[in-house]
Amino acid sequence: MTAIRQDAWSEEDDLILAEVTLRHIREGSTQLAAFEEVGERIGRTSAACGFRWNSSVRKSYEEAISIAKSQRQKRSYLKKQTSSRGAQVAGFIIGDGEEIYGNEGAENSLSIDAVIRFLRQWKGTHQEAGRQLKMLERDLRDKEEELSELRAENERLSKEVNTAQSDYRVVNDDYKALIQIMDRARRLAFLSEEEEEIKNRFKMDANGNLERIE
Repeated sequence: MTAIRQDAWSEEDDLILAEVTLRHIREGSTQLAAFEEVGERIGRTSAACGFRWNSSVRKSYEEAISIAKSQRQKRSYLKKQTSSRGAQVAGFIIGDGEEIYGNEGAENSLSIDAVIRFLRQWKGTHQEAGRQLKMLERDLRDKEEELSELRAENERLSKEVNTAQSDYRVVNDDYKALIQIMDRARRLAFLSEEEEEIKNRFKMDANGNLERIE
């Protein structure tokens, strides 16, 4: 009888628990079965393994759990497809049963012909599916390339917009500076005209005094 451990969980214990549990999920088994297997391997109860998994280890393997569930679904789908194909073969052969048993001498030959016909039909169906899949993959690549080109174009246009905004700010600042210069020039011209006008209104006499010219 395996001794029940009560010590702390090690990294190796957690790794064994994760590997076994993920394998059971992937194969369509139950987690309880996984915990029982782990308990036997590391000397702990299945309840302790289940508690450790749900309280601590599971959080680190969420992505792996999703992948394992996806693999389980694919495995289940393939099993159903295999079973369905086998039933189709049997049905195809049974469908020709009257012809087979109506001519006992040709029984084996007709059975093989039926299988060959079915396999050819099955191959043609899968070849067509393969061609459609390749077309979808090609369309997907084209869309990805188109998306990449659109992203590059968007990035280029964004850069041009940023450059245009920068140029606009520079031009706007230059325009404001020009307006200020022109305003100062007008003020200076106005003052010069006033000074000239004042000079024309007065003249200096022989004694150096200014007198108004009427």
